Order: sequence, then structure tokens, then C-alpha cells
Amino acid sequence: MELYFSVFYGLVTLLVAASGVAALTRGWVFSLTRPRVRRVRLYGWGQLVLALGLCWQVVFRLVISDPGTRQWVILSGGVLLLAGVIVMGVSQHTGGDRQSDGTP
Repeated sequence: MELYFSVFYGLVTLLVAASGVAALTRGWVFSLTRPRVRRVRLYGWGQLVLALGLCWQVVFRLVISDPGTRQWVILSGGVLLLAGVIVMGVSQHTGGDRQSDGTP
């Protein structure tokens, strides 16, 4: 059963990583998030960090059998996931100290 979850999370990781690479190289973002994203390259970096955190958790959950070490590895993967989500959130905000003249 653990292998099925790992395959699913591996596919999700590949999808997020491919989307991050597309955002970095082509400036492409999924159509559902396109209106909210202000800085596409930063959003792409956030997706790559999120994919790295997912991959980190999946790979080391399967490889490491020691429960004490596995706990710290999974925790560090969770930190990477949180960092990716924060970077993606920051990319959706405009600069707060700029004075806008009304043009996008």
C-alpha cells in the first residue's frame, strides 16, 4: 500500500516540477492561477521548491528504515514544502510600497 501512495505522490511531484519549469522558462502558469500570479518566475521557483520537498519525503520515506532518522528527514521535507508554499504566496502579491498610477 505504501508503494501505491509513493507512485501517486511521485506523479504529483513530476506535475508540479514540470509546471515550475514551464513557469521559469516560458512564463506559463495554469489558467486557474494565472489571474492571481504577479511574478511568474518567483512562482516557478516556489513550485520547484515544493516539488523538491515532495520528492524528498517520498524518496526518503521508502529508503530509510530507521524511525528516528526518518522522522527528521520527513520533517525537513515538510520545511521545504512550507517554504515552497510561502514563495508561491509571495509571488501572488504586488509590491506594497510602490505608488500605482492605475495601469497594470
